[in-house]
Amino acid sequence: MKRRGLIVFIGTAAIAWPLAARAQQKAMPEIGWLGVTTPEPGAKILVGIRAGLAETGFVEGQNLAIEYRWSEGHNDRLPALAAELVARPVDVIITGSVPGTRAAMKATSTIPIVTMVGVDPVATGLVKDLAHPDGNLTGFTGFGPRMNIKRFEILSQLVPEARVMVYLINPNNPATFQSIEQFGRLSDEFAKAKGIALHRVSAGNPAQIDEAFSKLGELRAEGLMPGIDPLFDQYKDQIVALAARYRIPTIYYNRRFTDAGGLISYGVKAGEQLPQVGAYAGRILAGAKVADLPFQMPAKFELVINRKAATALGLTIPVELETLADEIIE
Repeated sequence: MKRRGLIVFIGTAAIAWPLAARAQQKAMPEIGWLGVTTPEPGAKILVGIRAGLAETGFVEGQNLAIEYRWSEGHNDRLPALAAELVARPVDVIITGSVPGTRAAMKATSTIPIVTMVGVDPVATGLVKDLAHPDGNLTGFTGFGPRMNIKRFEILSQLVPEARVMVYLINPNNPATFQSIEQFGRLSDEFAKAKGIALHRVSAGNPAQIDEAFSKLGELRAEGLMPGIDPLFDQYKDQIVALAARYRIPTIYYNRRFTDAGGLISYGVKAGEQLPQVGAYAGRILAGAKVADLPFQMPAKFELVINRKAATALGLTIPVELETLADEIIE
């Protein structure tokens, strides 16, 4: 009886185990999204990423699942959120910030990661070679420091009499300090040639953004440039409103700020890289290797000027900037 009971048990287990295993298998591939903002500002970004995924044959809810994780501006939450995605496990992780990228890289060395950052991935230690990623990370970059100098040059054209300008940074973003190291070397030469004093002011949350603008008044700042940072994207309306209130000409790194009433922006063409990020993730799901997908730089930049904001500040847009502008918002 004992032997027969054992045989029955083994037989039942043998049948049950494959059924349980099949139940645990995912019905469709999963992508993990690791966001540093709240869902609301991240929604527009995800539209572009989904479009790129669709181009490669992957549609959420049909043959693809996406697991969403949001740190809501708290970078200290990112490691745990990344660990959750790895534990599922998802097949690819997509993130749009350096803190999110670092958290994902720390959580896994095997799951492919596709990122979109505004800094130099080599200088910040994310990868060793843009053309041939040697780990599990690839993606797209806007090369921040060099673009920062270009933005200051444009701002000085718009406000040629300015002698004090400020670079607004988020001290809680680990990529900030690598950017500053590069930017500092380039800015010294720029400032000397233009006779401009450049200051750095920090803001790591909404209250500190308010405090930063108060400090700009103390410095008698005549121009401002926020560094590329998800925090500033999340609170763009606050920054634009403060720039108008304090009457400080400000150049931004994407047109979302000028669309919201900001003065001028110069950066990667709006939304250009988002479908490409999605397409990279789709290609990986289809079997492509990270090593065969080089880190890419933007192909297009756009200059957008808000004439209404310029008029409110008493500024005249130089003819050369009007000529170069991709769009002037009336």
